[in-house]
Amino acid sequence: MKSTARIAFCGLLGSLAVICLLLTVFPLGTYALPAMASLFFVPVVIECGKRWALALYAAVSLLALLIAPDIEAKLLFVFFFGYYPVLKSWCEQQNRVVEWLCKAVVFNGAVVLAYVLLSAVGFSMEVFAFSETSWPLSVVLAGFLLLGNLVFFLYDLGISRMLPLYFLRLQPLVKRLFK
Repeated sequence: MKSTARIAFCGLLGSLAVICLLLTVFPLGTYALPAMASLFFVPVVIECGKRWALALYAAVSLLALLIAPDIEAKLLFVFFFGYYPVLKSWCEQQNRVVEWLCKAVVFNGAVVLAYVLLSAVGFSMEVFAFSETSWPLSVVLAGFLLLGNLVFFLYDLGISRMLPLYFLRLQPLVKRLFK
């Protein structure tokens, strides 16, 4: 792909990722939309390479930090989902144990770091505690992190299962449009 085609391709997919992050104005999109925005980076990694994907991640992250409405969604995208397709590409070149260890460490570290930053700027973690229960907040947060790991595993598996669809259906179209 020529560099002008790469710029156009990255611009198109980057704008779709920004639109996903702008849609976080709806409360249910806080977790799903940053994950969905990261899916637009998968074709960039495949067609243009990791450097282009990282450059696009930087641009979309900057735009998200400036204009996206939900701070929690912004931080989840910046700290994990935005660069995850590049990380996934690198991790899957390693053996299975290193692959999953790397993915798990980065996911958990990024989520904890994002929420530590959120609490530093005034976001209350008590929002995760249910008022009807007497469970300690630390137990509730550990449960959410465990559930987050399960969802992350399904997210990673979903990306892996969608790749053949991309190669069969969308890549020929991309090749034709962006010669």
